[in-house]
Amino acid sequence: MTFQWTAVAAFLYGEVGVILVLCLPFISPLRWQKIFMFPLWSKMAVFWNKMFLTIIVLLIVLFLDAVREVRKYSSVHVNEKAANVNSSAFDHIQMKLFRSQRNLYLSGFSLFLWLVLRRTVTLLTQLAKEMASHAALETQVNDATEAAKKYMAENERLQEALSGKGDSKKKESTDATEEKLKEEVERLKAELQKTSNAFHKAKTEVAAFKKQSEGLRREYEQLMKEFEQLQQSLNKAEDKKDL
Repeated sequence: MTFQWTAVAAFLYGEVGVILVLCLPFISPLRWQKIFMFPLWSKMAVFWNKMFLTIIVLLIVLFLDAVREVRKYSSVHVNEKAANVNSSAFDHIQMKLFRSQRNLYLSGFSLFLWLVLRRTVTLLTQLAKEMASHAALETQVNDATEAAKKYMAENERLQEALSGKGDSKKKESTDATEEKLKEEVERLKAELQKTSNAFHKAKTEVAAFKKQSEGLRREYEQLMKEFEQLQQSLNKAEDKKDL
């Protein structure tokens, strides 16, 4: 294996190892983001795009070269097999074909895993940002919930205080109403007592007038009897004179 393909194979194994490490479940995206924020990576980030494109171009060139070698030795392999040459030459061509196919796989998988590696790093970075924003939003929601609970508790205390004031005011108004009612009852009792006394006095006066009228009636009857007696005596006296 030549130096270039040895480098491609080492690069391929390195990509496989890095992707396996990135896929470890116990390392969270937030930790990977912290690792990516190291000063070393920040310095390399300036040249990252250029290095990425350069490696892609090199891998594409090596891949196309491997495709060319595979096509070349495939056609030679068919021609030599058809020509029925000696076995040593046929084995040499077959070895060349195997190496070209190996180089094709190495360059192809290296190119594919390089794109996968970049995409994995991008997704991990985006996921870490989303997790950080989610954690921040969750913290804000928890703070807002705590503040809402606090405000609700204060509101309940204020309502209780207001209801207590309302009860005291209501009690005061009820007491004032009761006092007014008591005063009104006392006044009505006094008026009823006065009316009762006046009624009793009037009843007494009526009884007195009734007795007085009864005496007058009796006196009138007595006077009427005396008047009749006098009238009779006068009539008798006149009758005697006429005789």
